Amino acid sequence: MNAEEAVPVQSIEVAPVQGAAAVFLVTPLKTIVIQVDPAVGEALQSSLAGRLSERPMSHDLMLHLLLGLEAAVSHVAVVGVKDGVFYARVLVAQDGPVARKVAEVDARPSDALVLAVKAKRPVFIARAVLEACEDMSAQLAKLRKQA
Repeated sequence: MNAEEAVPVQSIEVAPVQGAAAVFLVTPLKTIVIQVDPAVGEALQSSLAGRLSERPMSHDLMLHLLLGLEAAVSHVAVVGVKDGVFYARVLVAQDGPVARKVAEVDARPSDALVLAVKAKRPVFIARAVLEACEDMSAQLAKLRKQA
C-alpha cells in the first residue's frame, strides 16, 4: 500500500457491545467500526488509557520479542475487508549495522491495533477499505454524548 492509498487514523475509541467490543477508527475522511473479541477490546482500551498489567500479556510478549531481535513495529495498516471480515498488516522494521530489513506480517486488526497503540506507532487504513465501509461518525458522536 503506497502513501496515496493510505489514510491515517487520527484516533481510536473502544465501546463495549453485547458479546464484543466496537472499535471506532477515526480518519479525516470517515469513521469506521470493527467488532472485536471482548478480551482484545479490553486490551486495546487498557493500552489507549496507558494502563499496564501486572504480568506481560500476549501483545507485550510480541513487542518484547521484537525488541530482543532489535526490531520494532513500524506501522499498522488495515488493508482489506471482505464479507465483514477485516484484514491488517503489521510492518516490522529491523535496522542492522549493514542493512535495513522490513517484514510485512498478516494479523487480525484487533491484535495489530493493540501492538500499534502499545508501541506508539501510526495506524493507516487503505482507501478501498474506507470506501467499502459505512461512515459511523454519527454513531460515535451519539456514544460520546451518552458517556
